[in-house]
Amino acid sequence: MTGHLRAFSAFLYDFVIGDDWLVAAGVAIGLAATYLLAHAAHVTAWWLVPVLLVALLPISLWRGVRGS
Repeated sequence: MTGHLRAFSAFLYDFVIGDDWLVAAGVAIGLAATYLLAHAAHVTAWWLVPVLLVALLPISLWRGVRGS
C-alpha cells in the first residue's frame, strides 16, 4: 500500500510542479489572489490568472532555453 501511495505522490508532484516550480507557485498565488479579491474585496478578478500566465510563460521559456 505504501508503494502505491509513494508512486501516486511522485506522480502528483511531477504533474503539478513539473519542470518549472516557478510557474506552479505563480499559478497557486494567482488562484489565491483571485479568491481573496473576489471574496474579500468583492472585485471581479477572473482576469488575474490569465494575465499572470501571460507574464509567467516568457519567464519560464527563458529559464528553459537558458538552462539547456
